[in-house]
Amino acid sequence: MTEQRKDIPLRRHDDGTPSVMRKPTVYTELYFYRKSDVLVQLTKVFCARFLPRYGDRTVDQMVQAARSVKQNIAEGLTDGQTSFETEMKLLGIARGSNQELLEDYLDYIKQHGIQEWAQENPERYNAMRNFCRNHSDERDYRPFFAQWTDEEMANLAICLCHMVDKAMTTFLAKRDREFVVEGGIRERMTAARLEMRGTQKQIIAQQEKEIARLKAIVASQQREIEALRARLAGGGG
Repeated sequence: MTEQRKDIPLRRHDDGTPSVMRKPTVYTELYFYRKSDVLVQLTKVFCARFLPRYGDRTVDQMVQAARSVKQNIAEGLTDGQTSFETEMKLLGIARGSNQELLEDYLDYIKQHGIQEWAQENPERYNAMRNFCRNHSDERDYRPFFAQWTDEEMANLAICLCHMVDKAMTTFLAKRDREFVVEGGIRERMTAARLEMRGTQKQIIAQQEKEIARLKAIVASQQREIEALRARLAGGGG
């Protein structure tokens, strides 16, 4: 089957050679990654303060779910430089883990008979949501970890989980559109290879043109030399 070149935007090395690698994503700057880091640290403190240390698998489940969100975002966006498929798969796992963590916090609220602010206390929920919107780094939350009640921490975690999910959903939709334009690694490899072939053909054509021009110059100079020799020979006779 004849390879067909697709109009795929490719990155360039310093020498102009096309690269099959996608532009790297600095995941540590992403809104949902930073908030997932907050969730990891918050969940560890929450479990240590409010859940039994032994005999309850919920602790391990919640901590592992929180870690899974963060770690799969990091791994997915690192591997995504070469593989859309891997990135989408790992981000999907991260989103699933985030949903699992959300359900654990919602279960805690139900089991302990405390308020879910989004449903029962809109004023407190709005104030908390504004705080979460304006603060994405763990250091902004840590001073309060030892002060907040289980109700405050659980509702904060629920709010963060919703924000992470919404941001990841938007990000995945953007990646989906990018895949249609950029293609996968095989398509980028094909595009890069065909572009290099086209470039090499252009270089060869230019070189052949230059060789032909130089040959013409040499032939012209050779004729001039022959004509000069003929004149010299005639004058000498």
